[in-house]
Amino acid sequence: MTDSPPLQEAPSEFDVPVPYMRRTRDYYLAIGYDTPYRWAHNIAAPFQSLKKPLAASRVAIITTAARFDPTKGDQGPGAAYNGSAKFYQVYDGDTSQQHDLRISHIAYDRAHTSATDMNTWFPLAQLHRLAAQGRIGSVAPRFFGAPTNRSYRVTVETDAPDILARCNADHVDVAVLVPNCPVCHQTTALVSRHLETNGIPTVVMGCAKDIVEHAAVPRFMFSDFPLGNSAGKPHDVASQAFTLELALKVLESAPSPQTTVQSPLRWSADASWKLDYNNVERMSPEDLARRRRDFDTQKEAARANRVA
Repeated sequence: MTDSPPLQEAPSEFDVPVPYMRRTRDYYLAIGYDTPYRWAHNIAAPFQSLKKPLAASRVAIITTAARFDPTKGDQGPGAAYNGSAKFYQVYDGDTSQQHDLRISHIAYDRAHTSATDMNTWFPLAQLHRLAAQGRIGSVAPRFFGAPTNRSYRVTVETDAPDILARCNADHVDVAVLVPNCPVCHQTTALVSRHLETNGIPTVVMGCAKDIVEHAAVPRFMFSDFPLGNSAGKPHDVASQAFTLELALKVLESAPSPQTTVQSPLRWSADASWKLDYNNVERMSPEDLARRRRDFDTQKEAARANRVA
């Protein structure tokens, strides 16, 4: 395992995991949506032990990132939320090829991360490295894209069974799920539960602790980083290697369902970034009004894309 940096003392009283469920509820109420979103909640989780050592296992990645489509507007680093780039059906890609996956279609932390390094949300390069070293048996021939669906009924009844069928077709032994935005974390939690119920051990690598634990997953490797960095820090290969290795350790060693392991890596010595994401206490009335207009515009763009 890659060595971690020395631990530091927590610098402030707000240096705790970001309360994404509360922030999201308060944010949408503040911009004028009166019905709070109901997050998926379970009090227990399924659990499958590894059927073979990881050194003999085929490992699949499940991502909420979208394939880059030049016809869908700005999807580059720093792009505003782009509803046109959303996808609504499960997709897959050949893991032996290079891919360009983006996260402009989801609400990652645009204020505190760059979205310039795909390896922070799609750890395929690290997985290939581990396969070459014999840490895992092989990388599955395909990775799978899970739609970031606010309807968890659709996730449970349509998308998760689709991903399971593709995993079974590829003889996947274990799955690593990598979310980005708040709803992504719910999506991957629900897919993880479905895979685990049907015989495939899983681990979720994520940054939204409250959402994943509320949904109840078998194994969760928590990185206290801004959303969009579930697989490590941007342009920091050591961080990315450490994060994936820790996730695999959780796969191997979790004694029971609902096991959460927190990475010791810190985003920065200053934890004040945690105060910003969707925090209505830091937004003016004018800012909230603008955000409502922008949200409605992007919702229409996403709806048109879904119909198309």
